[in-house]
Amino acid sequence: MSIRKIFEEELAELKTELVEMCRLTEQMIDNAIVALVNHDRELGKSIGQIDKRVDEYEMDIEKRCMRILLKQQPVAKDFREVSTALKMITDIERFGDQASDIGDLVYTMPGDKYIKKPEHITAMGNLAIKMVRESVNSFINNDESLADAVIKCDDKMDELFLTVKNELIELIKKDGKNGDQAIELMMVAKYLERIGDHAVNVAEWTKYNETGVHEKF
Repeated sequence: MSIRKIFEEELAELKTELVEMCRLTEQMIDNAIVALVNHDRELGKSIGQIDKRVDEYEMDIEKRCMRILLKQQPVAKDFREVSTALKMITDIERFGDQASDIGDLVYTMPGDKYIKKPEHITAMGNLAIKMVRESVNSFINNDESLADAVIKCDDKMDELFLTVKNELIELIKKDGKNGDQAIELMMVAKYLERIGDHAVNVAEWTKYNETGVHEKF
């Protein structure tokens, strides 16, 4: 088998594992939102266990990248593609961390009822899942236009976060007893907003892979 063929097969395996890691983080975010909406403390608590698998994926993919770089010694575009994957896994791992943090918040959330139905937080969660999926797909499919779409979605994520923030501030003003839960819900929204930021980072790495220029948005 030629060196080129070996490289292409190893790169394909790397991308497959990257997608698996991403899908696992999507599941974690979805579980976190379901746990929040249903006030399911046990589901929230369980998300941290899944995060251990994400960490294992990160370590394995990192080893794959290093093995390819050291053994195959790729040049130019090939080198950039592997090094991009190596950089991206840190942000993908953070998707899982933030989802796990949300699960922990749900588990410790004060009160049996919400001070307000979390519809905007739910919208943030759905948008986060979309951004996570499409940011990684943009790299897998070498799709710079999809990366641009992910970056554009961050404006909507910031808009939703501001809406949640303003709503919770008003609820605290009306009744100080709402304060503890409002702070917890604010933290949930902040973690989702951070997931969006990490998805933008992944999209930026896709653009770097395609252009050779790493630009921050």
